[in-house]
Amino acid sequence: MLISPVSDDLDKALVACARGDQMALRAIFECEAAHLVAVAQRIVRRRDLAEEVVQEAFIRIWTHAHQYQPNRGSARGWIYAIVRNRALNLLRDSGREHTVEEVEALQERDQADEVMAAWHRLDRNSRLRECLGALDEIRRRGILMAYVGGYSHGEIAGRLQIPLGTAKSWIRRGLASLRECMA
Repeated sequence: MLISPVSDDLDKALVACARGDQMALRAIFECEAAHLVAVAQRIVRRRDLAEEVVQEAFIRIWTHAHQYQPNRGSARGWIYAIVRNRALNLLRDSGREHTVEEVEALQERDQADEVMAAWHRLDRNSRLRECLGALDEIRRRGILMAYVGGYSHGEIAGRLQIPLGTAKSWIRRGLASLRECMA
C-alpha cells in the first residue's frame, strides 16, 4: 500500500492499521516519518530523542489506530498530535526543567509551523494556491489558521496581535476574495 500526501490515503491506512495491516503502518512511516522526526526534534531539540519519540509514536499509532475518528479531524492531524504529545511527555518526564510557558510556546510554534506547512504543500499550479497567494500574508495566515489549524477568531486575533473585530473582518473579506477568485 503506497500512501500519497492525500489525507484520504492516510485515513485508509489508519483503518487498515486498526485491522492489523502491517504494510499500512509501514506506508504511513515511509510517507510521514521524516516530517514527524522534524516536528519532534523542534520540541526535544535532539535528533536521537526525536527518533525515539517517533518510534514510540508509531507503536501508539499501531496499537491505537482503532481510536482514530475521521469526523473529529484529519488522519495527519491525529498522527502529528501523537508525536507532539509524546515529545512533550518526554520533556516533562525526563527531569528537564521547563516551565509551563515554555511547553505552551513550543506547542503554539509547532501548530503555527503546521498551518504554514499546509500552505507550502499546496500544488504550486493550483487555483487555490494562486488565490491564497493574492491575499496579504497576514490575511492568508488568518484564513489558514482558521481552516487548517482550527483556531477560533479569538485565538487568531491573539496570535496575530490584532483586535478581534479586525480578525473577523479580515477572515470574512479574505473568504469573499477567495470565493470570487475561485469562481
